[in-house]
Formats: sequence, structure tokens, C-alpha cells
Amino acid sequence: MQQHITALFRKRIAAIAVIGLFATGCAKNLDQTPQGTATRDAVFGSPDGLKLYSNSFYDGLPGLSDIYKGDNMADFSAVNSVNDFLRQNGYTSRTANGWDWKTLRNINYFIANNNNPKVSEAVRNNYQALARFFRAYFYFDKVKRFGNVPWIGKPFDVSDPALYAGRDSRALIMDSVIADLDYAAANLTTITDPSSSQITKNVIYGFKSRVCLFEGTFRKYHPEYKLTEGADDLLKKARDAAKEVIDSKVYNLSQAGGTTAAYRQLFISANPVATEVMLANIANSSLGVYNDANWWYTSATYGSRLNFTRTFINTYLNIDGTPFTNINRYDTLPFAKETQGRDARLAQTIRTPGYMRTSNGNTVAAPPVFSYTYTGYMPIKWCLDDTYYDNGTTNTNSIPLMRYAEILLNYAEAKAELKELTDNDWSITVGALRARAGITGGINAKPTVLDPYMVANYFTDVNDPSLMEIRRERGIELALEGFRFADLLRWKQGALLTKSWTGMYVPALDVPMDLNADGVPDVCFYQTLPADQIKGVTYVNVSSTIGGLPNPQQLSNGTYGELHWLDNVSKEWADYKYLYPIPYNDLQLNPALVQNPGWEDK
Repeated sequence: MQQHITALFRKRIAAIAVIGLFATGCAKNLDQTPQGTATRDAVFGSPDGLKLYSNSFYDGLPGLSDIYKGDNMADFSAVNSVNDFLRQNGYTSRTANGWDWKTLRNINYFIANNNNPKVSEAVRNNYQALARFFRAYFYFDKVKRFGNVPWIGKPFDVSDPALYAGRDSRALIMDSVIADLDYAAANLTTITDPSSSQITKNVIYGFKSRVCLFEGTFRKYHPEYKLTEGADDLLKKARDAAKEVIDSKVYNLSQAGGTTAAYRQLFISANPVATEVMLANIANSSLGVYNDANWWYTSATYGSRLNFTRTFINTYLNIDGTPFTNINRYDTLPFAKETQGRDARLAQTIRTPGYMRTSNGNTVAAPPVFSYTYTGYMPIKWCLDDTYYDNGTTNTNSIPLMRYAEILLNYAEAKAELKELTDNDWSITVGALRARAGITGGINAKPTVLDPYMVANYFTDVNDPSLMEIRRERGIELALEGFRFADLLRWKQGALLTKSWTGMYVPALDVPMDLNADGVPDVCFYQTLPADQIKGVTYVNVSSTIGGLPNPQQLSNGTYGELHWLDNVSKEWADYKYLYPIPYNDLQLNPALVQNPGWEDK
């Protein structure tokens, strides 16, 4: 493993150097073909040259910190400030970004020049497949963000008039993305990769299922784009691509560590858990490649101080498979009680009673820390348990980019949307995920009753119990893996982003609360600071104002109730926000692009 990662790392660095010979002096947008003094034969005339170049494509994957920060703007995330995108006139075309095409130029240059007869056709096709996968990856990201974009299938010369053409239709772009993925799946020779660091046929099929599920549901729930007729065909493609992965029998749901640990081990392991993790960005201490997950999720000053909302935490089922919200007066249960007897993923996602950490070699209790958390629901999913990692970019855990669990959920959702889901489909997908989490009920047959809590708080337009539960399951299983915002967009549920950021129930002021049931009080909420304070207890002011200004942290009923964070800051959603604006400067360079509707004057 170590040798593989080291070799791969060095090859990518070398590839960047080689490509620099071809790609020096690239202009800002779509306006320059890579040029250089080296001959094309130096790279395209041998298998090693093709391999060296193609390693640079991996730079287009998310970085080590991108995934676990990707749910910073999600309906289940309470953070230190409301994102400008959710504020009225807070986000405009002048602050927009993302209209960058350098990655595509590098890929297209390879595709256009990978035709040297000195290399066998099969070898050329293999690396062409890799290039076309990454072109599809690039374009899928652009379509999600902007909708219609220009299709650029070749390296342009700086004088090419096509650089100043308008955008191509979303349908054309997505057809081209799928064509690239189909070519890649047919021609890539890598079937499996024990290191989980390389693109394989299964990764391509997995990604195709992600792409087609997104686009199929986006078209279904957004009739305003007049593409609904193609929705079912895309959902069938999502179903079939996911089935390719399932039928390959290469992957399964990891059970390492048992019910109480298997889920979290996927996110804190130094080496990817290859039985389930299909693709990962790998940290490596010997190469100085680290991430900052602990720092991000434990610091009061670094990062966004992301916590989960109680509205979301309530969606975790009881261990018997029944809704937690069926419990009488569930909404008044204190933290130490509400977190017991639940889906085992809850205690592997947030701090709950029994969670311990290591500090200077000693094992210590670690309840939620209110110098960090606003709601009480403090994430641990990506955090290593030793406090050594809390103060910088020192984490050594690798970051999954694609898991078999996602493919199972893609398959289940596509089949449910197509009204094809069977009890067996349920059992091998959602049922299997819940069984790993220790849930005992409802794992062998699809549900028949809608949960009224899910209807009232999330998806009022869903009347299929299976689809509702698949959405619940997707939120829980993939929490903090960067999927939620895109899921809300495709389901046309952006308004959920304006919901209040709710926290744990506080029964009374001035009463210290023991959050982890170890007999030691942890936090006390007050409006007038008590004169006699208990050592080790964090005191939190929940009065209506502080210094004449609204207090962002209050209780729902004034002196008791759920915590609420930042209710004093309004959030706005409008349908034009399902697409981002094209950045102002890029529109000035090419007015033919035309701004996305609703953003014209912003």
C-alpha cells in the first residue's frame, strides 16, 4: 500500500511537470490551446508517457478537505453564520465563481493528441477512457452549478471564434457526459484497485449512477426546464449502472468493528476500507499529506463550527426500526436520554453518552462542548479520537470519495422513482444499511406507511413510503459527505435551507445538565449569570439580548425549550437559486453566454 501510494504521488507530480511543457501560458477561460516546446511524441509516443500525463487528471477530484466540508450549507447544518447564498441579495454575479475551464483544456489536449500509432490501440483506448471519465466528471459539476454550459470537445486556439459562442443545452451536455462515461466503462482496463485510489470500471459505473440519478430526478421535479420526458430514461440508466456495481460482487458493506464501530471506521481509518470504499483521497504521514478534520470540527475559531439540527437528529430511527418521533413527548427528552436506543450510526456521527477521547495518553469523557457546538449535536464522524489532532492540519485518516453504500442508495432511489422497488431490492439496499446500524425492524420488506414527521418537516410532496424512507436513509448514511445540497436541489427542496437551526431540549434555566450521564454536570443555560459557578461547567447565555443586540442563541420558550441558533438572521430561498449565476466578469468577456434567469440584476 505504502509503495503504491508513494509511486502514485510521485507520478502525479512528474505528470504536472511534463504537462507544464505543453500547457504553459494558459489564458483565463476557454481561450488557449496548450503550447510548448516539447514534441507531442515525448508523451504520446509511449504507454509510460500516457500514464504519466493521465495521472494529472486526478487533480480534478475533490481535495482532502473538500468532502467533509461539503455540507456546510445544508438543511441539517447549523453553522457560525448564514451563508451569503441564503441571504437576500447576499450573493450576486459579482461574487460568483466556478466558471473555470483550465482542467478541461488539459483533458481535451490529451484526447486530441492521443493518437500515436507507436502505442497500441488498446493501450490508447484505456487512457482515452480515463480522460473521458474525467471530462464527464468536470462537466457534471458544471451542469449542477450553472445548467446550460458550452460543450468544448477539443482544445481551442486563442483565435477560435467558438470561444465566444453561447451555451449549449443541458440535454446536449448531459448526453455528452453519458457518452463519455459509456466509452470509459467500455474501454478502461482497470477492474479493481485494492488501494481505492484509482478509477476503475466499477467507479465509472458508480459515478454514472450518481450522475443519472441527479439528472433524472432534477428533470422530474423541475418541469420548468421542459426536460421531464427524459427523466425516466435517466433513472433507468442510474438503476442499470448501480446494478453493474452490485452484480460485480467486488464490494460489500463493511462490518469491521461490529454494529457500534463499522460505520465510523470508514471515515477515520488511515487506509481506505477497501471492501466498501470504492475511491478515496488518501492521507499519508510519510509524504506529509494530511487533512484538518479534527481542527475543523473541534475548534471554536477555525472553520464553521458545524453542528446538526435537532430536526434532523429526530430522523434517526429507534433500534427497533420505529420512528423516534413516535415516542410520547419525544420533543422534551433531554440529550442524555434522546440519544439512547437509536440507530447505531447516531453515536458514530455525533458525541453521545459513552463517547471517549484520548488526551495526553489518558482516556477522558467527551460530551458535547458548548464552546464549539450551538445545538449540542457535535460531529465526530470524521474526527480522530486523540486530541493531538485538534489544533492543525495533522489528521491521517483517508477521505472516501465514493462508497458502495451510496451505490445501494442510488439503486434503491432510482427503482422507487420508477415504481419498480421490490421487497428484495429494499432488503439488499436500505435494509442492509439499517441492519449494519443494528436496526432490527423493517429491514426485509419495504415500508407501507408514511412517517408523519417526515411529511411535516421535510417532504410534503412525497406520498410513497419507500421513497420517503430512502430519502431519510440517504440523509443519515451520507451525512457530512457533501451530498445534501445537491440532493435538495434535485428534489426541488431548496426551501428546507431556510428552516430554523434547532438544538437540544433544555428543561430549565440555571440547572446544570449532565450530557453524557456520567454524573458530572457539563453545561448550564442562564439569563443572569449565577454567582456560584461550578468548576468545569460551561455557562451559556440564552437571554433575548446581549449588550442591546439580539442574542443569536435562545430557547424556544424563553426560559425552557429547544435551543435555537441565529433565528435573528433571516434566510431566503427563491427558485432562481437552483442554478448559480455566471460570474459577472465572464459575462462581460462573452455576453453570448447570457445570465441565468433571476440573476440578471444581481
